[in-house]
Amino acid sequence: MALPISPNLLVTLTLLLKTKSVSGTALALGVSQPSVSRSLSQLRTALKDPLLVRSGSGMARTQRGEELVERLADWMATTSALLVEDSFDPARVERRFRVATTDFGVMSVLLPAMAALREEAPAVAIDIVPLSHATHRALAEGEIDLAISGLDHDPSQLHRALLFEDEFLCVTRADHPLAESREPIAVETFLAYPHLGLTVSEAELDRVTMTLGPAVAARKVAASLPYFGLAPAMLAAGNLVMVLPSRAAPHFDPAHGLSTRPAPTELGLLQYWLLWHERSHRDPASQWLRERLTGICRDHSPSIIPE
Repeated sequence: MALPISPNLLVTLTLLLKTKSVSGTALALGVSQPSVSRSLSQLRTALKDPLLVRSGSGMARTQRGEELVERLADWMATTSALLVEDSFDPARVERRFRVATTDFGVMSVLLPAMAALREEAPAVAIDIVPLSHATHRALAEGEIDLAISGLDHDPSQLHRALLFEDEFLCVTRADHPLAESREPIAVETFLAYPHLGLTVSEAELDRVTMTLGPAVAARKVAASLPYFGLAPAMLAAGNLVMVLPSRAAPHFDPAHGLSTRPAPTELGLLQYWLLWHERSHRDPASQWLRERLTGICRDHSPSIIPE
């Protein structure tokens, strides 16, 4: 049974057979000559062959040594190639990315980017999955590749890129009392009417409720839902008030007859982030996707739905 040979010994053997010199190999490896001599002794024992023998003033390869020269050169080339990063070409990449987000993330980030992504990388697929409140764990364990979110997160645990900042709008039916003005709504007036709430992730987090502080006790949420898609019909049916980012407004069908005005300034601005974990930070395909999404958001300017 042959003795196992470590990769380090194989590297030493490759250089010994190439240089046919203990001193030359020691110089190339940056080690002492006695160290190379000990390695040669181990190799002779493991391979049951002298490998190099004295010949005049130098050394010559044995027949076994000659047979190993080309095979070891191929091994070195293959091993080195494993450590060399291939040039990245999105047109040739076949990859499925799992992106966790809400329908607002799809509307505002993925939808504007889709045509360009498909053109540049036709074999790349994106699977959209529900946003979890445990984003860090999902990214760390590889359950998802990216998260697109406006929820608070710990920047010390994740890499992030700011996609955009957005203002909040109040959306109502056109005949709602709040639709009579285009000025920002005072928070007291805002709280005087029943609301359609929007919850995010399975934790059912509501940004308006989270932001209002003590004033939230006066908020009347008549209904809540986890996505924007049915919001126009719900607003119309219940004559309710809903807060949403301005980038969502263009996706509402004008046929619903909705009206918008600036939300209370107390709600601040929405910061929307692209989040990823260290595990994919240097992955060329992930880097490419992140760059495309951030670039699209930087260039995309939303327009408000017509009154």
